[in-house]
Amino acid sequence: MMARTHGLKPPKPLGLAHVERMLGDGQLDELLEEIINLYQQAAVGKDVLVVEGMVPTRSASYAARVNLHLAKSLDADVILVSAPENEVLAELSGRVELQAQLFGGPKDPKVLGVILNKVRTEESMEVFSSRLKEHSPLLRSGDFRLLGCIPYRAELNAPRTRDVAELLGAQVLNAGDYDQRRMSRIIICARTVLNTVPLLKPGVLVVTPGDRDDIILAVSLAAINGVPLAGLLLTSDTVPDPRIMELCRGAFQAGLPVLSVSSGSYDTANRLNQLNKEIPIDDRERAENITDFVAGHLDAGWLHQRCGTPRELRLSPAVFRYQLIQRAQAANKRIVLPEGNEPLTIQAAAICQARGIARCVLLARPEEVQAVAQAHGIELPPGLEILDPELIRERYVAPMVELRKNKSLNAPMAEQQLEDPVVIGTVMLALDEVDGLVSGVIHSTANTIRPALQLIKTAPGCTLVS
Repeated sequence: MMARTHGLKPPKPLGLAHVERMLGDGQLDELLEEIINLYQQAAVGKDVLVVEGMVPTRSASYAARVNLHLAKSLDADVILVSAPENEVLAELSGRVELQAQLFGGPKDPKVLGVILNKVRTEESMEVFSSRLKEHSPLLRSGDFRLLGCIPYRAELNAPRTRDVAELLGAQVLNAGDYDQRRMSRIIICARTVLNTVPLLKPGVLVVTPGDRDDIILAVSLAAINGVPLAGLLLTSDTVPDPRIMELCRGAFQAGLPVLSVSSGSYDTANRLNQLNKEIPIDDRERAENITDFVAGHLDAGWLHQRCGTPRELRLSPAVFRYQLIQRAQAANKRIVLPEGNEPLTIQAAAICQARGIARCVLLARPEEVQAVAQAHGIELPPGLEILDPELIRERYVAPMVELRKNKSLNAPMAEQQLEDPVVIGTVMLALDEVDGLVSGVIHSTANTIRPALQLIKTAPGCTLVS
């Protein structure tokens, strides 16, 4: 939608099912890193980036928590968006203040203010805003601003007749102008023609059984006389007699859309009332109308000034992890993990291998790794190396003797020390077969570092290891 209406190319958003699965698996950090990845893609060459948070609903009660972590991870300024419900102004003010507290409170410099959307009132937005501020110490404080009051307009929610047809899975008997006409009102015709005629207004979708020839003809006459009805929706899986359809040809030529569904009028009406009001991705006209309407009710001057104010970004933990992973992926290092049969080590190796963070090498018997992975529900990704220490130990005896020849190390002594997988991994590192070694799940720091001090030693000029 943004790409079509504003010429932008935002990255594809994460699907709700994907987000819920990651949250259910306790992968909030990984989810934030994915979002930051999308953010970084979208931010290239941009001065301002708008990130839309999730909408808390009964089925997505976790949305507020995700929004909070998202705002902190991106070090973002926060603008709350709320739609007033059937509540007095004092209640609305309290609800907004409660939401502001979730993000650090109204005095937090990053919590900018609120935009009220779909405000249903007969008074002007200026009068409504003034009355709201009278009931809200928060909005009078100057720390938290009312950035916009957008009145409710039913016509902005009107879907195209084509959208109605697609959402109902209706058979299209006559497409007419169904790409241009919009449904602003629904009428169920179970009454006489005389009582129906006054209801045939522009934007009306007439719902009637397919055998109500009188209503069908009345609707057709209205269309022929220039009334731009949204369309005629025939129910009960009944198609009019061909002779009736022939009489209606003039209405069809005038652009009257005619649809047919198998459900009855009552069930069809319920489905129509439950239609998704979101803007279809190809409905550019509606998107532009809503964009212009909303923009006209925002404090554009203040927002423009705020967006033009330079500020120093804070490096959040999630962004730090993201940058670290990006650098690791670019480095593409081969890392040996001597504690290859430990569940935590196997899980870490699987994650790093799958995400391209490193090319991991587990030192353990392959069948043992497979058994541990299966027992702990760990999926071993393709390309994960598993080397059996028993099968590779012999090849490192001579190199180790050479590395410690000044300490009079002989082959039997080397073989004994190579019983320790950490020593094998350290020799691999000394021979540049790997780029790094990670240990410490079951080995102490001393047991991990000692072989490195003996075989690789410290860098010139360094005597302290930490």
